Amino acid sequence: MEAKEVVAENINDDAPMFGLVDTVLLAAIVGFGAWYFFFNKKSETTKKTYQIQPTTLNTTTTSEDNSFIKKLKSSGRSLVVFYGSQTGTGEEFAGRIAKEGRNYGMKGMVADPEEYEMVREELVNLKEIPNSLAVFCLATYGEGDPTDNAMDFYEWLQNGDANLAGLNYAVFGLGNKTYEHYNEVGIYVDRRLEELGATRVCELGLGDDDANIEDDFITWKDKLWPAVCDYYGIEATGEEGSVRQYKLTEHTDISPDRVYTGEVVRLHSLINQRPQFDMKNPYLAPIRVNRELHKGDSDRSCMHIEFDIDGSKMKYDTGDHLGVYPHNDPALVQKIGDMVGVNLDVVFTLTNTDEESSKKHPFPCPCSYRTALTHYLDIGSNPRTHILKELAEYATDPKEQEQLRQMAMTSVEGKQLYNKWIIEDNRNIVHILEDFSSCKPAIDHLCELLPRLQARYYSISSSPKLHPTSVHITAVKVEYTTPTNRVNKGVCTTLLSQKVPSPNPNEPIPRMPIFVRKSQFKLPTRTQTPIIMVGPGTGLAPFRAFIQERAFTKKEGKTVGDTILYFGCRKKSEDFLYEEELNEYVNNGDLKLHVAFSRESAQKVYVTHLLEKNSDEIWNVIGENNGHFYVCGDAKNMAKDVHNIVLKVVQEKGNMTDSQALAYVKKMEAQKRYSADVWS
Repeated sequence: MEAKEVVAENINDDAPMFGLVDTVLLAAIVGFGAWYFFFNKKSETTKKTYQIQPTTLNTTTTSEDNSFIKKLKSSGRSLVVFYGSQTGTGEEFAGRIAKEGRNYGMKGMVADPEEYEMVREELVNLKEIPNSLAVFCLATYGEGDPTDNAMDFYEWLQNGDANLAGLNYAVFGLGNKTYEHYNEVGIYVDRRLEELGATRVCELGLGDDDANIEDDFITWKDKLWPAVCDYYGIEATGEEGSVRQYKLTEHTDISPDRVYTGEVVRLHSLINQRPQFDMKNPYLAPIRVNRELHKGDSDRSCMHIEFDIDGSKMKYDTGDHLGVYPHNDPALVQKIGDMVGVNLDVVFTLTNTDEESSKKHPFPCPCSYRTALTHYLDIGSNPRTHILKELAEYATDPKEQEQLRQMAMTSVEGKQLYNKWIIEDNRNIVHILEDFSSCKPAIDHLCELLPRLQARYYSISSSPKLHPTSVHITAVKVEYTTPTNRVNKGVCTTLLSQKVPSPNPNEPIPRMPIFVRKSQFKLPTRTQTPIIMVGPGTGLAPFRAFIQERAFTKKEGKTVGDTILYFGCRKKSEDFLYEEELNEYVNNGDLKLHVAFSRESAQKVYVTHLLEKNSDEIWNVIGENNGHFYVCGDAKNMAKDVHNIVLKVVQEKGNMTDSQALAYVKKMEAQKRYSADVWS
C-alpha cells in the first residue's frame, strides 16, 4: 500500500489528471461493462457459473460450528458440561457427567468454553432448550486464577451483566486446600451465576486434590443426580451399562507417513519444527547441560538442566514456567502389552461415536498401541473409580471382579476400599493388572479409559537477560517405594535423569519437547524496590533467576534494592543447591543470604525459624520500603507457616490489629507485592 501511495503522489505532481490514453481506456471499460450487462446477462440462466468465495465467509461457518446451542438442538441434547482444566482432571470429570446423563434421559455433551461463543449470549439462550442443564467443572489454578481455557468465560462473568434467568446450572470446583485461594474460581462462578438470575439445581461441590478429589467428586455426583431428578421430575432410566465413546479401527495397510509417533497435535511436528512454539507445538530442545547438584553420598538426586533454545524464537521472562512433555517407561508399556496379550505395534484409530463432538479422537490418531501407551496415556497415576468399574467387566475370576466393582461403588465400604487399595497403596494400572491376573481388558478400551499424559511444569531457574539462548530448570528426581514394595518413579524426572549429554561429539544430543508457560510470579518493575525471597529446596529455582537478573541490572549501572534470600536444605555438605554461585553473589554485594540446615544439629532449623528471628528486616522491606515478598516451594506446610509469620510481623511491627494485619497482607497480594509459587 505504501508503494502504491508513493506512485500516485508522483503522478499528481508531474501530469494532468486525465491524459489521452486515460480517456481511451476509460471509454473502453465503460463500453465493455455496458455490453456485459445488456447482452451477457441473458445467458446467465443457461450456463453453469463458478465463483471464488472470499475467505471471510468462513467466519460464518466457524461461528456456527462454535455454537453449542445449535449442536444441542440438532442432536436432541439438553445437558452441556463445560470444563476449565489445566491438567485434564476437570475435562475427565466433565466427560463422566455427560456420559452419565443418558442414565437419566438427559443426552449430554462436553464443551470447552474456549471453543464456544459463550460470551456472545450463547449461555443466555440455553433456556430455549426444554429441561436444559449446564454443569461447570472448573479448576482453580495459580493464585486463585481460572485455567487458560476458561479465562474468557470468567472475565465475561466478571464484567458482564447478562440476564441468565431461565438458566439451570450446577458447579463442581477443583482445587487444593494447601493453597490460600482454595477453589476460588468454582466458588465465584457458582455465586455469580446466581447473581445473574440463573437457578442452582444442585449445591456447589468442592474437590480437594491434596486429599482425595475422586472421593469428593463422587460424593458430589451422588447429590447431583437426585437433585436433577427432583428438579425436573424425572427418574433414572436404569440403563447403567458400559457405553463406549469411541469406535475402533485397526489399520492393516497404512503409510507410515500418516501415523503419529508422539506428536502433540500436528503430524510430524517434532521432525518438521516450525515456530511459534507453545503447548500444542512444543520445541524439541537439545539438552546441553545436565549435572547433579547434590553432593557427597546423598541418596537423593537434584538435577540442573539447561535446554538450548538458540534459533527457536522462543522467549521467556524471569519467573515463567517451563512445560516438559515426558513419555512413559518403555518397559512398563511392554508389560501392559504382555499382560493383556496384544501386539503393541498394531496401528489403530479411535473415533468419537458422537459426530457432534469437537473432540474426534481421544489423542492423535492413527498411531500404534505402543505410541498411545508411551506418549499419550497416563499409566503411572492412580486410576479413578470409573476405570475400575469398566475393568471389572473383563475380570473372569469372581473374587477379583467383585473387588473391582466394590472399589467403584459409592458406598462407605467401597470408598474405604478404594482409598486403601488404590490411593494409600499407590497402585497404578500396571499394578492393578498384575494383582488381578484374570482381568485382561481390550487394549482399545483401555486406551479410551486412561487419562491423557500431561506436561510437567518447572519454575525456570535462569534469567533471559543473562541466558537469552538457553532456559534452565532445577528438578528433584522422584523415586519411592510403595506399601506393596513396588518402586514408583516420576515419569518426567526419571526420563530427564537419563538425558545426559555425552562428551563424545559423535553421540546424538538428548532432546525433550518443551514450551514456556507465562507466570504472574514477577520481579518488581522498579529495580530500586527491595525484595525478600523464601525458597527452601527446589523452591530456590525461580529465585536463582531473580538474583541473576538483579545482579545483571546492577552491572548495567542501575540502582538495585536489597535482594534477600532465605534458603533451606538438610545439610551443607549434601544439598546446598548452587552454593558456590550464591556465595559469589554474596561476595559481590548482590545478595544477602540466610541459610537454614535442618539436619546439622539436634534441633532442626528451618527457614521459618530464621524469618521469626528477623522480623525487623521483614518489616523494613515490606512495611517501611514498600518492598515485595516472595514464597516458592511446599504449599502444605512451609508456605502457610511463612504467611502466618508475615501476618505476625505486620501486626507487631506495624502496630495493627489482627484484622488490620490481614487486610494489609491481602492488599499486598492484590498489588502483587506478596506472591507465592507453590505446590503440594
